[in-house]
Amino acid sequence: MTIYERMAQEGALRPDPAQHAVLPVLEAIRDALEAAAARNGRRWGGLFARPAEAVCGLYLWGGVGRGKSMLMDIFLAHTAIAAKRRVHFHAFMQEVQAALHAARKSGVDDPLRPVADEIAGALRLLCFDEMQITDITDAMIVGRLFQMLFERGVTVVATSNRPPDDLYKDGLNRQLFVPFIDLIKARMTVHELESEMDYRRHVLAGARVYFTPAGAEARAAIAAIWHDLTGGGGDGPLRLALKGREVVLPDHRSGVARAGFWDLCGQPLGPADYLAVAAAVRVLILEDIPLLGASNYNEAKRFVTLIDTLYEGRLRLVCSAADLPERLYSEGAGAFEFERTASRLREMQGADWGADSGPA
Repeated sequence: MTIYERMAQEGALRPDPAQHAVLPVLEAIRDALEAAAARNGRRWGGLFARPAEAVCGLYLWGGVGRGKSMLMDIFLAHTAIAAKRRVHFHAFMQEVQAALHAARKSGVDDPLRPVADEIAGALRLLCFDEMQITDITDAMIVGRLFQMLFERGVTVVATSNRPPDDLYKDGLNRQLFVPFIDLIKARMTVHELESEMDYRRHVLAGARVYFTPAGAEARAAIAAIWHDLTGGGGDGPLRLALKGREVVLPDHRSGVARAGFWDLCGQPLGPADYLAVAAAVRVLILEDIPLLGASNYNEAKRFVTLIDTLYEGRLRLVCSAADLPERLYSEGAGAFEFERTASRLREMQGADWGADSGPA
């Protein structure tokens, strides 16, 4: 019995033929990595005298909520090598940008080379969750970086909502990015997860997603939803860089983010920031929305902008609030305009909300 089948039998996951079809690919990668580790005579880790040949990786893509991240997590947990890491792709690229900045200060001719050396010196398996390219700076770096990692023996397994040919679609200077798409196809098996089941929607289908008042009961209910959506917990903060500033979502995993009202509405953020949030996640858990009015007018305006952005993006919203949508903003300047926001909050609670949303 496979690990997947045992977990299904124990009720830890819902068996899916489309997911099952991916298992032989993952098993082949795991076997090759473990065999190479055994030939090396020890667990991989530390610096190496000469680079190893990278095992062919996997680019697993499909619609949101199909179980891609879950499969990758099972694969990672049961691949018996030490030099492995799982990281959200956006967070990884931010680390690379910071490392490049430090390398440039040292005056090296090619700052990307020491960055790749450092990554490959510590890892033989790199698992990326939610791979997507939206930033031109990342687009211009990622091709050379991956080429260097492959040459240094790093195997990459990645999940994405888009097929490789749609990465950085319509992006500036996209013709310079196309060789990276060819590299993915050459060095990674591309597999579409064609499941018809959206497991995030299954978790939220018919479930209560708006909790009031925002007290202990609401926190416990939201914690249970967070656990179900993420498979046990988050990966920590997701930092979205925009033109010299950051939007920080305190916790995230597999396209689901969790934040408090003041994290997103108590900061000087605007439409571009909220669009970045909508592009990075498919489910937002927003906690502790207070009563709104003259005393927090600026925060209320940001909340309206945030809800408009989530609504237009067809994102799922789970939230806790001080009162029902119609009573959140009962008086003062802006109360009349808030009626549309209250209506949208009601609509977003519908069981079929987001059913027609496309890949992130």
